[in-house]
Amino acid sequence: MAKKFFAAILLVVSILTTGCLDDAENLNENQNVAQAMAKQMPTFNAKNLDGKPVTNEIFASKKITVVNILGTFCPPCIGEMPELGELARNMPADAQLIGLVCDAQDGSEEIQEAKKILRDAGANFVNIVPDENLLKFLSDVDAVPTTIFVNSKGEIVGRVIVGADVEGYKNELAKLLK
Repeated sequence: MAKKFFAAILLVVSILTTGCLDDAENLNENQNVAQAMAKQMPTFNAKNLDGKPVTNEIFASKKITVVNILGTFCPPCIGEMPELGELARNMPADAQLIGLVCDAQDGSEEIQEAKKILRDAGANFVNIVPDENLLKFLSDVDAVPTTIFVNSKGEIVGRVIVGADVEGYKNELAKLLK
């Protein structure tokens, strides 16, 4: 338990020291993140914000999953939530949107904060509380929001988008679904 807590604190501190990005204009940042990130999502046994189990099998049912990595402390993350809710409601049949709340841990107040953010924004899609394997994966994320695209095999495909850029997410998703 202490290891998980320490890892979560380390992750939040690293993201807080580099900050949130409200747009994706910094191409070098995008390229650095893309190079640092794994090519495959880790095997995980996490929970959603309601405490229900979520594993990496979540990717198997769709051709592409848009994974939005967010923090409850991040104004651009919160600001794009209404648009993400709209995106989730209008997602093509072979795609889905999920959130990965980087600063939430089992029993933390960030879970309640994330629920409130989603509810207020009308964003009704699965958001995951990271387990230890996802926390390790998130150690390569320097800023939030960061959005990645995952295929049905759990492989990271397409480009990594750093910063709030819902139009960019839509365009990348359209390319990947062709």
